[in-house]
Amino acid sequence: MANTVHLEIVTPERLFYSGDVELVIVRTITGDEGFMAGHSWACKLLDVGELWFKEAGSKDFKIIAASPGFIEVRDNIVIFLDAAEWPSDIDVDRAMGEKERAELWLQQHTSPDEDEDFVLRSKISIQKQVMRMKLAQGGGRRKR
Repeated sequence: MANTVHLEIVTPERLFYSGDVELVIVRTITGDEGFMAGHSWACKLLDVGELWFKEAGSKDFKIIAASPGFIEVRDNIVIFLDAAEWPSDIDVDRAMGEKERAELWLQQHTSPDEDEDFVLRSKISIQKQVMRMKLAQGGGRRKR
C-alpha cells in the first residue's frame, strides 16, 4: 500500500470529510497543486475549483466542488473551505439561476464607481456556478 496522509476538509458548517488519502489535488490561486504524505509543510490560499483526492487503496479519485479557502499541510492535511459539495448534491437548476443573477447584476453595474468588492463577488459566483454545473453533469475540467 502506498504512503498515506490524513486529510480533513472543514467548512463553517461541519467536518465535510475525514480519511486517509494517497494524494490531494487542489486549485490554489496560482494553479493546481498536489500534496502527498511527506510533503514539505505548506499553507496556500485556494481558489474556486474542483478538489480531487485519492483515498488509501483506491484507484479512483473522489471529486468535490470547492469554494475559496486554504490548505495547511503538515503531518496531516487540513483544508478549510467556505463551502464544499459532492457532485451528486449539486442542484444544477439552482446553480444556473445563481449564475444568471450574477451575470445580470454585472450587466447592470458596469460603471467605474461600482464597488469593486461586489464586482469581484459576482465574477467569483459566476466562476463557481459554472464549475458546479459542469461537475454535476459529469464533466469536470480534467480527467484523472
